[in-house]
Amino acid sequence: MTVTDPETQAGWVPEAGAAGADDDAEDMPLSLRLSIADTLTLGNATCGFMAVYFTTTGILIPHLQGSAETGMARNSAATAVILMLLAAIFDLCDGLVARKLRSSPMGAELDNLSDLISFGLAPAYFVLVYGMVADDAQQKVAALAAIVVLLAVVLRLARFSCVTMKDGMFQGMPSPFGALTVVSIVLLELPFIATLLAVIGVAWLMVSRVEYPKPRGILAVAMLSWIIGAMGMLVAWAFNAPGGELLLQTGCVLQVVLGAVIPLFATARRVNAFRDNRREARAAQLP
Repeated sequence: MTVTDPETQAGWVPEAGAAGADDDAEDMPLSLRLSIADTLTLGNATCGFMAVYFTTTGILIPHLQGSAETGMARNSAATAVILMLLAAIFDLCDGLVARKLRSSPMGAELDNLSDLISFGLAPAYFVLVYGMVADDAQQKVAALAAIVVLLAVVLRLARFSCVTMKDGMFQGMPSPFGALTVVSIVLLELPFIATLLAVIGVAWLMVSRVEYPKPRGILAVAMLSWIIGAMGMLVAWAFNAPGGELLLQTGCVLQVVLGAVIPLFATARRVNAFRDNRREARAAQLP
């Protein structure tokens, strides 16, 4: 007998002789079955939540209790950022796995919800806590910047679900890249106002129409290598390894520079394409 799922309108035929747990699995609607890609997506959400946890227990609570170690606690800050980097790896891999294998009907929704936690809530909360523990910070202004980051990710993810872009491109800075750029700006420990202006600039890029290439093929490998390298820099910094501070600053600067340079290249490409189209239109009008 063929069974049809009311949500997906997809049918399947139960295997003969299946019993017990196998029967329960076969009776489960297709829309409720998790694929391998979905499991990776849930790993993304878990990392985002744990980043918030370590930011709270390792940085905020000691500061509120008047701990001797003031400012951003190295180990906890590094752990929180490493968890966001792991979330980015899960986000990268779930898309690759979904294209190679299969994705459940819940895949797109799970991906957006997980991204909201890991690349919206976690970095926004990191900015908020920074505004509470930094020496020259203003908590209310930092809270406003954190809200801007969170809303930018919400709007970016909502637009991603509604707008169809040409293959291989994103519209606006991808939320994982934006989250890592925001955190890099905070870790650079620039003057408070400069930090918040840069953070708000990244939030604007996430909701802008600037085109960013999707991480596929060589670009995906390069992105994965960069994330792993960033983890190594954070570990060296957290444990006060020789040159760890310089490594961290170098990595953060590179992340911020990439965030600024990619839009410039994208804008230059669009301008050149517009000029080429105008030349072709003029050439077509000539007798």
